[in-house]
Formats: sequence, structure tokens, C-alpha cells
Amino acid sequence: MPPRLARVEGTAADHFDTGRFEASRNRLAALAYRLLGSATDAEDAVQDAFLRWQTADRQRIKVPEAWLTKVVTNLCLDRLRSARARRERTAGAWLPEPVLDGDPMLGPADPVEQRESVSLAVLTLMERLSPVERAVYVLREAFSYSQAEIAEILDITESASQQHLHRARRRVAAAPRGGDVDPVTARRVVEEFLGAASSGRTDRLVALLTDDATAISDGAGLTASLLRYDTPQRIAAVALAGFTPTPAKRRFAGGTPAVHYASVNGAPAILFVLGDQVIGAVTFDLTGGRITTVRGIAAPGRLLRLTEAWRRHGQGTLLISRW
Repeated sequence: MPPRLARVEGTAADHFDTGRFEASRNRLAALAYRLLGSATDAEDAVQDAFLRWQTADRQRIKVPEAWLTKVVTNLCLDRLRSARARRERTAGAWLPEPVLDGDPMLGPADPVEQRESVSLAVLTLMERLSPVERAVYVLREAFSYSQAEIAEILDITESASQQHLHRARRRVAAAPRGGDVDPVTARRVVEEFLGAASSGRTDRLVALLTDDATAISDGAGLTASLLRYDTPQRIAAVALAGFTPTPAKRRFAGGTPAVHYASVNGAPAILFVLGDQVIGAVTFDLTGGRITTVRGIAAPGRLLRLTEAWRRHGQGTLLISRW
């Protein structure tokens, strides 16, 4: 849940202005999430923007939406440029924070560009961009700002904005990622993957993966860097080891979780749920009915927003009641 606002004492105008900010909160959070790839950091950026809004001379702000967009964008750029962010993101331990479909933080998703901009694949790809390239790409592709508006937000020229967008589009387009797969096929493939991994059918697992498939895991936050596997055979071996329940895994999890099928960042996913808490998420990118990327996310700090949305918006499809 977004952090609760402190009680605001003051005039009716103060309360009206707070309401204007709240009306923009979801859009600002969606912008910050696309820029940062972290729901937690996005919430912090939006809250910092609210504090600036409270102390600003609001009578001089002609277009509040534009002012707030500029503030949030630049707060996110400051975070991306910080020494801490550079250290964490170059150390190989960074993955985007997954968000359950239906969460307002995912923001607009009408054209394909808006949907793609919030996928885990594209959020990961955008790590290859400079902070300004990332901002220009998100503002243009996900929120349809004009080059003139983007230049104003970022305090750059329109020509520079166009150059940044061209480079960003080229880098994102050049990198391999999954394609659109219809929901019925996606669910079938994921259920087959779970069934094969749970029953030890290595050959079937390999057949479900593309030849250049990749698997990435955060090691439940217990490792200093991400774990990567780059061949179908190795991914199948890891999946067999990871999806087979054992008493030791249940002790580590704190109980016997249920396994649900859900949609996360627009992609099919398997969620391990203990009580009302998501303790693990496995997401899949697919192309042509086969899996190109598997992401295993179990670090508790990366699952906070997913758990909150799970509690609010109901359950996915139950696949295994007691894993």
C-alpha cells in the first residue's frame, strides 16, 4: 500500500491541493516504477514529490500535472544516478520488482508500447540505457509526451531528446526478448513446465525451452549476485531441483505453500503463496509457444508490493493446494 499521508492541517485550499495530488498519485507511481524498476523506490519517489508539493508555492504552478511529472522524473533520475544505485545495479544483484496485473502502479497499457514498457523483460533491458535515455523512452513510449514536453521536463533541447529516444529505441529493439503469446497458450505452457518439473521429466522440460533460453534467479536474496543459467539442459536441471518439494524447502519457507497461476507485469507466472503472503514468484517470457526466459524471484524485499496486491485483489488460479 502507498505510505499513509501525514495529517495535513490548514485551509480548505490546502486540502483541495492535497486532493489534486492524490488524483495524480497512480499516474506518478506508474511513471516512477517504469523509471526505477522498483515499486518500493517508486513509492518513495512519489512521497518525496508530495512533500515538495506541500511546500511549493502552488499559486505559481500553472499546470500541476506537468509540475508533478517533472518533479517525479527528476527525483527518479537522482536515484538512478546515485552511487548506491550504480553499485547495486552493476553488481549483478538487481532484478525488476514484479507487480501483479491489475495493480494501478502498472499504469496505462492500451497500445503495445505501453504494455511492453512495464514488462520485466523491457525493465531489465532499460538497465542498458543511461538515466536520461531511460526517462525519454518512458515519457515518450509509455506516456506519449511530445518531444517539446520531454525537453521541458528534462531541461534539454528537443534535438537532444530526439537523439536520446533514437538511441534508446535502438538498444531496446536490438535485445532479444519474448513475444506476444495468447493467454490460453501461455497458461498451457506454464502448467506443462510446472508438471514436468514436479514429476522429474527432463526431456519434456528441455522441449518447452528455446535453444537460447535463459534462467535468472535472485537466490532468495541469499547470494551476492544473480544466478544465471544459459542452456536448456542446465535450466531443466535447476527447475527439477527447485520445483521438487522437500521437507527442507518447507522448513525454509516456514510451511507448506500453495501454488497459483497468475499474470505478473503482463507475463504468465507461478506464485508460491503461504497464507496470504507471496514467498516466491517465477515468471516466464514466451515466443512461439516456447519459453525464452525464466525468472525466479524470492528475496522478501522484492515481493512486498506483489503480496500487498495479492491480498487486495484476490487470488489467481490454484494449481497445487499443498506443495
